[in-house]
Amino acid sequence: MQLNLDDIGGAKELAQYRITIAKEDLEAAKINFQIGHYRASNNRAYYAIFRAVSACLALEFKAYKQHAQVLGNFNKDFIHTGIFPKEMSKKINRAQEIRHASDYDDFYIVSVEDAKEQLETANYVVDMIEKYLNPIQ
Repeated sequence: MQLNLDDIGGAKELAQYRITIAKEDLEAAKINFQIGHYRASNNRAYYAIFRAVSACLALEFKAYKQHAQVLGNFNKDFIHTGIFPKEMSKKINRAQEIRHASDYDDFYIVSVEDAKEQLETANYVVDMIEKYLNPIQ
């Protein structure tokens, strides 16, 4: 069930702020991809996803410090309830794996294909969540 955003006050503003930041991170990911900085592109694409997911949780008045908690609670509150399709959860999990390898594995070679997949996933997630937050656009 979609919450009536007009009745939420601060939660609505926080959600809008987070989706705005998600879109900025997505734009940074695209720029980095275009200039061949695939590791940076992967990172910014993942953070676009993370901020968009966090925007949804703001509407539930929930905040978490660890990424696993954010993603787990998004799955519980928004995927398992049918608000978003199950494929979104799989895409987000894959994005987290790519970002983690890209950021922390010294010998991970970032492929163009992985970077492109990361961008496509970020576009998909940010777009779906933005439509959820702003249904009349």
